[in-house]
Amino acid sequence: MLELKDVCFTIRKDGEDANLVDKVSIQIPKGHFMAIVGPSGCGKTTLLKTIAGLNPESDGALIWDGRDLSKEGDFSPSEIGYVPQFSIAYDPLTVDESVEAATRLRVKTKNNAELDQRIDRVLEETGLAPIADRPVKVLSGGQKRRLGLAMELVSDPKLLLCDEVTSGLDPRSEREIVRLLHDLSRKDGRIVLSVTHSLAHLELYDSILVLHEGRVAYHGPPDQLTHYFSVKDTEEVYPRLAGQPSDRWQSSWEKHRVSYYKMLERNREKSVASGALSLPPAKVEGEEVKDEVATKMPGLVSQFGTLLSRRWRIFFRDRGQVLLQLAIMICFPLLVILFSDKAKDPIRKYSDTRQSDMQEEVQEHQNVRMDQVKVGSAVSGIIMFQVVLLALMGSNNSAREIAGERLIYEKEKFGGLRPSAYLASKVAFLSCLVIAQSLWMAFFVNTFGQFRGDFVQHAGFLLLVNGAMTAICLAISSLMRTAEQASLLSIYLVGFQLPLSGAVLALPESVETYTRPFISSYWAWSGSVEGLQTQVHDAVKAVIDTTLSSRDACLYTLAAHIGVALFASWLGTRRHQWD
Repeated sequence: MLELKDVCFTIRKDGEDANLVDKVSIQIPKGHFMAIVGPSGCGKTTLLKTIAGLNPESDGALIWDGRDLSKEGDFSPSEIGYVPQFSIAYDPLTVDESVEAATRLRVKTKNNAELDQRIDRVLEETGLAPIADRPVKVLSGGQKRRLGLAMELVSDPKLLLCDEVTSGLDPRSEREIVRLLHDLSRKDGRIVLSVTHSLAHLELYDSILVLHEGRVAYHGPPDQLTHYFSVKDTEEVYPRLAGQPSDRWQSSWEKHRVSYYKMLERNREKSVASGALSLPPAKVEGEEVKDEVATKMPGLVSQFGTLLSRRWRIFFRDRGQVLLQLAIMICFPLLVILFSDKAKDPIRKYSDTRQSDMQEEVQEHQNVRMDQVKVGSAVSGIIMFQVVLLALMGSNNSAREIAGERLIYEKEKFGGLRPSAYLASKVAFLSCLVIAQSLWMAFFVNTFGQFRGDFVQHAGFLLLVNGAMTAICLAISSLMRTAEQASLLSIYLVGFQLPLSGAVLALPESVETYTRPFISSYWAWSGSVEGLQTQVHDAVKAVIDTTLSSRDACLYTLAAHIGVALFASWLGTRRHQWD
């Protein structure tokens, strides 16, 4: 049984406490199908999230099978399923692949046979078996709602919470979903709570909970709804609610609560006697242990493997993304080559013998200086060009990686996904992109543009700056609520890399001291310059005012950028960001 005792959820609004859920007290037995209805803004979804634990109750108690959840811990991931309003599946995947991934993330199975059996059972229960091979992106609204249910049923939850799963559907699809939820509540004593704005198909529910301004106005049998509110039709209930303040409705309900609960109990007994409702036998000590084993969560490594495999599958099925990555990897190095001709020119040396003619000596100095300016500027610019392009690649790699799937991730985290497994899968996927992009850039430019220095050192710093910007933008993505916010901030970050690096114009020392530690492009550029041939290195130093740092300092600083960014990413993935 699920019982709520004077449950409140309070927020601070305009300097005062406001109860979005106000002293809700209800009892819901096993095998029960309840609708939560009420006008917009009455607290339906807020109550559902409070039951789920997404909104911590401010007061009162939630009791689940005799366990006080506020004192003895929340639901385990296998006990509860939550179907939100938004889609929780990736468009490029098929129905079967979506359910399989959900199963692998939430249930530890003994072998592939058990996994397939569980998937097939859920597909049959939700009526998705005939379209198991169909991509999610082509499903109708009703089919997507069924898929959302299927992905929650893989762990056999005893409490299923559904938030507006019938909104936006045609009448036939709406009735099919409500009928499906009704049937699901008849299996294994499962409790199904469904938030809905619609007052259609109420006869399929065991009880109706009517909320008004966060308070209970009614909780009883569907056939008593119009009688209680003294209206002829259910469509008149909402206007009737608006006729009195919520505290009066709550007071009225408290007076009639016992009698209506007796009606619910009689209806329940009739359903059990007729066989319409079958309840599991009372648990004994041994059965409880079996249940825990049957719903054991998979380990971190298993979740990591599932997530990484799914990410690569989504990547290769997104032709636009694949073509974009290929275009970037081909076009960016070509852009560098277009500007690399001047960097190939030789630099004249001073003669070993002193010139007897002062004019000739001055001319020699001018010639050497011209070569240094020409080649030094070109080499410095080309190195920075590569660094900035790879920083841009890093931003493109990860700016939307987490923020773009925020809702799905938060839902999967609610279902038991470990943030560490999720972040590790992102790092593994992005690392492959970083390695391919950076090494290809270094190889291509060195082959066709001839980098005049230590190739390994230059390639290493290109790899580090790409990795640093990818990690930093991943952190931004994990901390921002929307993909648009993350993308905009990442673009600004890349845009400031060139002017703040000092490669073009040296910053004032008073500013440079504070900005330099945070500019990844400076450290990659400086480290690469330090690996140039002596003559080329001297030519670069002759044309820049910015002080170069040692190779080790550049190496450690970029490594620190990556480490700090990954730590921030970890904090962002752990933080609750489900509105």
